[in-house]
Amino acid sequence: MKEISKPIRLSAHAKLRAFLRGASEEEIIETIKTAKRQKAQLNKLECQKDFVFNQVWNNKFYKTKQVKSVFIEEEKEIVVVTVYVYYF
Repeated sequence: MKEISKPIRLSAHAKLRAFLRGASEEEIIETIKTAKRQKAQLNKLECQKDFVFNQVWNNKFYKTKQVKSVFIEEEKEIVVVTVYVYYF
């Protein structure tokens, strides 16, 4: 896996989506640093990672939380444009 040395910055939209969907900034950064990257729409990249959750979210118990980060790799930084979170 390629080591990430660039700083990772969350856009305002990504911060809001992460908050509303239950992902922490630490989970988002870990996902980008450790998960396999794939091409996404509009020349963006995405990656996803499963985390052990074992908690209640929206009044339902889930064992796993999957964080999917969509980002742009710029010359000097990685900018997260949105975050999706799936519970199962």
